[in-house]
Amino acid sequence: MNILVIEDNEDVAFGLRTALENEGFAVSIAADGTTGLARATADDVDLIILDLMLPRMDGYRVLRSLRGAGVEAPVLVLTAKGEEVNKVQAFALGGDDYVTKPFGVLELIARVKALLRRARGTNGPALPAVERFGEIEVNPASRTVYRAGQLVALAPREFDLLMALLRRQGAAVSRADLLNEVWQYQAGVLSRTVDIHIAELRRKLEEDPAQPRHIRTVWKVGYRLDR
Repeated sequence: MNILVIEDNEDVAFGLRTALENEGFAVSIAADGTTGLARATADDVDLIILDLMLPRMDGYRVLRSLRGAGVEAPVLVLTAKGEEVNKVQAFALGGDDYVTKPFGVLELIARVKALLRRARGTNGPALPAVERFGEIEVNPASRTVYRAGQLVALAPREFDLLMALLRRQGAAVSRADLLNEVWQYQAGVLSRTVDIHIAELRRKLEEDPAQPRHIRTVWKVGYRLDR
């Protein structure tokens, strides 16, 4: 497994490389956003660890450019900023997880492995070749989503969340269960994480995100997907 670390702090980058290589990963380092973006789009990368505060191009712009270029590798956002607004923005741009410095190495490695498991699609029962609801067509095998025949660009975690809802076949699912299934752990995950991703799914898939027809809120429970 190849991991790209985009981090300008040499000590942090060295520590990440050492810890990840001890776990058997191949690790490359980029010390600025421009170099990191170039490597992420040109190389075969399985996961990206991305600092937000970078020289030349900040992590927000890198993340937006990655997803715009069709890079689907999971992105673990790494930053010293702990304010929720930064987490919300990172998730909205296509980030898959978020760790605030200072962090524990064991926790970070656990999150890396969880993201890689999700990327390999090892959880959950198989779905039919194509799932449809309203104007939406979902192909789980190719991880593509079309709305009225037009391709919709979903971040990897948004797609995983959509799959979790589809698997319920219209049944309600709690936020806690979605966090456990999609993010594969509970400790340290923001309570609003699911809500942020649901809002993005509605924006991309619903005709009127403010009054969703398909991705419905179930009061005091969580969410369900109506066909």
